[in-house]
Amino acid sequence: MKHFGAEALGFFRGLAKHNAKPWFEAHREDYEREVKQPMADLIEEMDLRFARFAPEFVGDPKRSMFRIYRDIRFSRDKSPYKTHAASWFFHGGGSAKVGREAHGGGAGFYFHLEPGASFAGGGCWMPPRPALLKFRAAIAQNPRGFERIVLAPALRKRFGELSDEETLKRVPRGYAEDHPAARWLRHQSFTVGRSLTDAQVTGARLTALLEGDYAAMLPLVRWLNGTLGLEPLRRR
Repeated sequence: MKHFGAEALGFFRGLAKHNAKPWFEAHREDYEREVKQPMADLIEEMDLRFARFAPEFVGDPKRSMFRIYRDIRFSRDKSPYKTHAASWFFHGGGSAKVGREAHGGGAGFYFHLEPGASFAGGGCWMPPRPALLKFRAAIAQNPRGFERIVLAPALRKRFGELSDEETLKRVPRGYAEDHPAARWLRHQSFTVGRSLTDAQVTGARLTALLEGDYAAMLPLVRWLNGTLGLEPLRRR
């Protein structure tokens, strides 16, 4: 099933040039028809797919879809709208929030729609400190077990290295500089992902592509969630 068309990407190109309320309100129907509803449909379809291969993960149009409105309270950039759409598929026993707001939320899967910059990702991005400390402790206790997951040939061939976004320059306090897991202990996020072309995100095989990517990420995501006490499910 095809969810997004060229019109969705065209909407965001226009919004990037005219990021202001008058333009958005004049094109609100385009947003609702070409972006918001198709994203809700994609989330529902992915929820059905997760039920087959990773049933603990949930797609919920009300909780999985990110708002288009930017939080500009602490930003120098006062542009009111995001120039992309995104969704988050989360563990049903955790929170639907992402990043440092996701207290107990755990790892999950992300889809990002943006002209020329779409991508699929998975893992735990900038977790709150209690979760980060648990990840570090588990990695330090069994570095080889963690490396078997993040250095698995199938994962590296498809996504490359674990993202080094916001990586510390030095090993965190409490760990020796020559710790066997030093390279992993410096991470503050634990994510992998890959870019998607405009043709892929507007094609009929998008959800099949996402399922394949998310299934490949599943060992990492389940390791992260298991560290936080969020277990896999065999069925819903």
